[in-house]
Amino acid sequence: WPEQYDYDEVSAIQHAMNLKFRDEAAFYAEYQNEPKADDEPDDRLTADKIAEKINGRVRYSIPTKCNKLTMFIDVQGKVLYYAVMAFEDNFTGYVIDYGSYPDQKLHYFTLRDVKHTLFEAHPGTGQEGAWRAGFESLCRLMLDREWVRDDQTLLRISRCLIDANDGNAMDVVYEFCRSCNWPAVVMPSRGKGVGASNIPFSDYRKVPGDRVGHNWRVPASGGRGSAAGRSGSIRYLLMDTNFWKSFCRSRWLVALGDASCFSVFGKNPVAHRMFAEQVAAEYSVRTQGRGRVVDEWKSMPGRDNHFLDCIVGCAVAASEQGICLTGIEQSMRISRGTVKLSELQKKKRKERYEQRIG
Repeated sequence: WPEQYDYDEVSAIQHAMNLKFRDEAAFYAEYQNEPKADDEPDDRLTADKIAEKINGRVRYSIPTKCNKLTMFIDVQGKVLYYAVMAFEDNFTGYVIDYGSYPDQKLHYFTLRDVKHTLFEAHPGTGQEGAWRAGFESLCRLMLDREWVRDDQTLLRISRCLIDANDGNAMDVVYEFCRSCNWPAVVMPSRGKGVGASNIPFSDYRKVPGDRVGHNWRVPASGGRGSAAGRSGSIRYLLMDTNFWKSFCRSRWLVALGDASCFSVFGKNPVAHRMFAEQVAAEYSVRTQGRGRVVDEWKSMPGRDNHFLDCIVGCAVAASEQGICLTGIEQSMRISRGTVKLSELQKKKRKERYEQRIG
């Protein structure tokens, strides 16, 4: 019935999906007559759950156990979104700052509502010039800063990834990362949602010069898929966004005080409502293929997800900087351990034998 869905919805189907996103358990129980079992784990990430993960710390403050600061910049046409996180060695993460450039001076806004734009902050620029000037201003503000840890130790951001997925902004991002004052810190990043039917990152063949990490890799400069021919052939980081969104969801669901928990500064959940809604703006669908089960992430219609991208980018940057979840570290060390010459020769003999009998 048209009377049964809201004025801003186009159909009853959209209304049903909004109900499902709002409270999945209630949707199945009340609208589908298929209540979820009480012992079924609830791994949904909601804005309320994000907003509750406030740690009571002052903005910009860094716990003593944190050794790495990372940053991610999400590129939009009118504005840049960013987040800065501090990490302990066991992947416990603290959101110590987030926002937009230019600053909108509002607790809540959407991309559609942006009033203070890059063009206003840098008069006389076109789109590419506004992006370039925005990167310069934001990085000067954040990367030149000395961040003070609780024990008065001074830290700097060790890795800043900039979103280069947008084809219109790609050349500007690469050029800025190549020619800026922080070439050892900034790096273009690109995301790829690896589904169940795709080849997982772990099965890609490594070529000389590649850097390979936990569901991310930095292809060798000049290699296939690199930025060869773009702004001096600068390297970039490629991440599996499906894996890392699931990884970050798990970190947000860890209880405050436990290892590998993600939390955000402050004491008032209401102050983080915009941030929380954006971090929870996507949902996962479990798919199967090629003997694998993968959570593939989808965007909710009409929802901004820029801070979700920022948090995922900060987590990948932390992994690239050596931060490792307890339990994964040992397996990665084993996989990267010293390989004996005899083992290589044995492997080659086995491959030749299999080719002959194949």
